[in-house]
Amino acid sequence: MRKFAIAKGYEDKEIQLPKRSTQNSAGYDFESAEDVTIPPISVQKNPVIVKTGIKAYMNDDEVLEIFVRSSTAIKKGLTLPNNVGIIDSDYVDNPDNDGQIGIPLWNFGTRPYKIKKGERIAQGIFTKFLKTDDDHEHSKTERIGGVGSTGNQ
Repeated sequence: MRKFAIAKGYEDKEIQLPKRSTQNSAGYDFESAEDVTIPPISVQKNPVIVKTGIKAYMNDDEVLEIFVRSSTAIKKGLTLPNNVGIIDSDYVDNPDNDGQIGIPLWNFGTRPYKIKKGERIAQGIFTKFLKTDDDHEHSKTERIGGVGSTGNQ
């Protein structure tokens, strides 16, 4: 099962599920769930997390890769701190944030940039991944939280 859903707390906020813009688009466009201002990196060294109000269900052997839309980077000077976000299949429905996808952004412009609710800021691409043949020999932990929760038990 691969699909998007509205995260808890956003059911009545008129959130749009991500969709592809054209017939051959690879990425699903993500919109901001609220108005937010991104100050220039010269003012604020930490990225601003833009809430989407969206969570993603996918198969166990898949990942959702999040990229800034090219127009967001080129025209607005906004970028992800790590260039790509990785949403694992077990992130959805976690107890910390219900699996809501947040988009961390830095502003490399000289002025604050105001993102409006509903503005498309990023795109997500589902990708299958492979495991090593000896993967079953490594210990596995279950996800018990949101961002940064794995390995902190």
